[in-house]
Parts: sequence; C-alpha cells; structure tokens
Amino acid sequence: MTDTPTPVLAPATFQRRLLDWFDEYGRHDLPWQCGRTPYRVWVSEIMLQQTQVATVIPYFERFMARFPDVQSLAAADQDEVLHLWTGLGYYARGRNLHKAARVLVDEHGGEFPLHSLEEMAALPGIGRSTAGAIVAQSQGRRAVILDGNVKRSLSRLHAVPGWPGRVAVERRLWQLAEHYTPHERLADYTQAMMDLGATLCRRGTPECGRCPFNDVCLAHARGEERRFPESKPRKALPTRTTRMLLLRDARTGCAVEQRPATARGAGCGACPSSMRRQPSRPGSMPTPRAAGWMPAGLPSPMSSATSAWRSPPSRRGSSASIR
Repeated sequence: MTDTPTPVLAPATFQRRLLDWFDEYGRHDLPWQCGRTPYRVWVSEIMLQQTQVATVIPYFERFMARFPDVQSLAAADQDEVLHLWTGLGYYARGRNLHKAARVLVDEHGGEFPLHSLEEMAALPGIGRSTAGAIVAQSQGRRAVILDGNVKRSLSRLHAVPGWPGRVAVERRLWQLAEHYTPHERLADYTQAMMDLGATLCRRGTPECGRCPFNDVCLAHARGEERRFPESKPRKALPTRTTRMLLLRDARTGCAVEQRPATARGAGCGACPSSMRRQPSRPGSMPTPRAAGWMPAGLPSPMSSATSAWRSPPSRRGSSASIR
C-alpha cells in the first residue's frame, strides 16, 4: 500500500465537477448560510456532528434566538445551554460549546482566533476539521475539512483501505482533501463537499447514478461502494450493572443528582447510584441534603428502577458527521 493514494482527478477538474453539481443541486438556503459569521457557522458545525440537517434547523434557530453571540452564550449557565440542547443528544457537544465560548471571552476578547487554525482547533470540541469549516465558510479563506461525509466520499472515490479512524488512513485522507481544496469559492466548496456525502454518497444507500464522479470512482467501478469506508474493528462491550435509589418525598417528588463530567450522561440529572455513593456503614446512606441531591418533582410514586447504559458509537468529535 502506498502512503498516498493517487488522485483520480486533477484538482481543477474535481473542483469544476463538484461546484457545477453544487450550483444546481446543493443546499443554498440553510439558516447558518444567511449571515455567515464565525459564531453561526461554529454552532451549526457542532450541532451537525452526528445529527441530520432537518433535525438541527429548529434547534439552531432556537439557540440563535436565545444566544445570538458568543458573549451571551458564555454568560449563560451550563444548565440553560443543555436545556436548549435537549433532544439533540451527544450532550458533550453542548458542554464543549459552552466551555469554548467562555475561553473565547476570557482569553480572546470574545473573538475567534481566525488567524490561526491551530488555535481554533485547540478550542474545546472543535478540532482540525471544524476549525477549517469555520474559517472557510465565514472568511472565504482556504482551509481544508475532513468531516465524516468527506471521509466517506474520498474513501470511496479512491478505494482507500482501512478504517478512517486509524492514524495512517486518516493521514492519507487529509492528503487527498488538501489536494482537491481550491483557492476560490471556499464557502461553496466546503458546503458542496458536505452535501455530496450527505445527499448522494450516503452511508448505507449511495446514489451513484447521480454522482458527478461516478465515472472515476474506484469503489463504484468495483461494485464495492458499501465496503468503503471500512468499519472500525469491533471490540467486546463491557456489561455494567447499576443500582439506583428512588428517594421519594411526598412534597417535592423524587430526589436526583447531577452526574459527574466523566460519567455517561454527564451533567444530566439521575437518581443517586449505589455504585457511586457507598454507605458510610452497612445499612446507612447519606441524606439527600448531605449528598447534594435535589428534588426532581416526579408525579407518581415509584419503588424501584433499572438503569441500562448503552455505549454510543465511537467517533472523533471534530469529524463525525451525518447532516
């Protein structure tokens, strides 16, 4: 295997085909495309990680109405941010968005460090690809992206073997993305690459007949579209058993506590778990006040509960994408 796959097209040819397709079939009226500020592009990019555009749009509009700029987001309580995030899932995205807003206000005067992709990528929850998307779409400057859609499209186009999460495979895909990225129409090109993977070169059912690259796509020529990109090697998932206490009060309902930042469901309210709150002596438990629990106000009496945690799919926060 060579270190760098041979590009199937010259950059100018690839760009022309992609942008001609985008001009006719691409998405041009998304909310974050109207007034493309770094802040609006950033929020949209974070929301679009592992979430489809149709789902994101109403969340994005509500989020912008409440937090129109980075200063208002930084000044908010995390609970309010996560409340607006409810239903989008992957709540670490919302927590990192809030953390990054505070870093921007505290360390960068409320401005994005657009002069440096490295500084952008170092912000909580951003990473190299999201940093490139923010710069390319809000500033029109050349910056390369490699989100999940782009990885899938380039993997199929060049039949790149291996799981893209492996360092060596990801490096090859970055080299291809760098090869094709133009110096003009950066906002359109970036959106076009995302649209290609989201609408045609989809994960399960690609529409190869409509693809502007179907005559040069190596995976399509081999009839192996579903093979690429290759899946992550499977690991056996551990089984965990958790006992949770439902402490009911006739006046306030059921006591809950906020789960720690390193736990599954971090930051969310949950019934106190015996795995994390051991009695000080056999048969004893800390009182709700001493344990830091709070009333949840559940309406009906309950005497027992079972909790099952399911591990989410492994992904890189800055590159995974469904859109």
